Amino acid sequence: MDIRPLQFGALQLEAPLLLSPLAGYTNLPFRLVVREIGSIGLCTTDLVNARSLIEQNRKALKLIETAPADRPMAVQLFGSVPDEMVAAAQICEQHGAASVDVNMGCPVRKVCQVGGGSAMMTEWQKTAELVGRMVRAVKIPVTCKMRLGWDEDNITAPDLSRALEEVGVAAVMVHGRTRQQGFEGQVNLAGIRKVVEAVKSIPVIGNGDVTTPQAAKTMIETTGCSGVSVGRGAFYNPWIFAHTWHYLRTGELLPEPSFEERVRVMSRHLDLMIEVFGEPLGCRMFRKVGPWYAKRFGPASYFNRKVVLIATKTDFNTLVEGYRTWRAQFLDEKGELLPRYAPAPMVLNFRTAESEEPAVAQRSAIPVPSGPNELW
Repeated sequence: MDIRPLQFGALQLEAPLLLSPLAGYTNLPFRLVVREIGSIGLCTTDLVNARSLIEQNRKALKLIETAPADRPMAVQLFGSVPDEMVAAAQICEQHGAASVDVNMGCPVRKVCQVGGGSAMMTEWQKTAELVGRMVRAVKIPVTCKMRLGWDEDNITAPDLSRALEEVGVAAVMVHGRTRQQGFEGQVNLAGIRKVVEAVKSIPVIGNGDVTTPQAAKTMIETTGCSGVSVGRGAFYNPWIFAHTWHYLRTGELLPEPSFEERVRVMSRHLDLMIEVFGEPLGCRMFRKVGPWYAKRFGPASYFNRKVVLIATKTDFNTLVEGYRTWRAQFLDEKGELLPRYAPAPMVLNFRTAESEEPAVAQRSAIPVPSGPNELW
């Protein structure tokens, strides 16, 4: 497959694979985890309220915290006041961001009701003017992440993307669902393809339910997009970038990580959480992270009951050792999971033609994480 590195303006990415922002999850520790595994082109922060950043809110500043190993990094902003968005973009540039992404895709009510997120797609000419001001105010590339539209009757992404290209946006990322869908139904690849056809030269990045290397390849081949951005699929499987980049270049599927490798990366994730947030807060935050790793452990009820109680790294180490002992009952003589206990394979949840009816949600494919922005 002829797949090439991506370029956003002057920013050259090593691979056409990006980490999407996921509120409450894509913080510095997780970005460092996926970077250590490798083959990721660009990581994006949690979405950040522009006004909070201008006011130097402590939590907002923590969201854009970075490190030398976290390069290149994009900050995603949400807001609808032009002066605030411009000032916030300048702050991001000063803090070492390689690019700024404007959130036009978040379906959460509290974001939309202030004119941010998906609400920006309902007045696309006004939105293009706002983003154009941001482009002129900073030297780093400005990108935009959007959905296909507000609902099936208002698919505005193609027109909006074309208008954004005209004001200097370096790339657009498109989640193949409408705001009305949230995360229900199927990702509409035909809708993403229409955005690719609408722009002249800027890259269009596809997004939505990419959980396997095969899904990434299907999205690229079906839509013509220049790359893929992964959100929930990366939290479910932090190896997805390394495995996908290898598969796109060679056609070879790498083996699934072993249980011990998953435990190693999970432990590294906790170490980074403690390093960045301190042990008490880092362990509390990890309580919602651990169960994501456990989704590929096989039977994990023992682990999931106890990981939500950890308060120290010692608690975690004790839990892992106890879980290894408990999990042994589901293994064969070689130490592999018995087939009936193996995790179910991921399934494609794509709608390839415009005429196809959206399907019911496939929550078994990949769940929506709970958190401060419950549907994001």
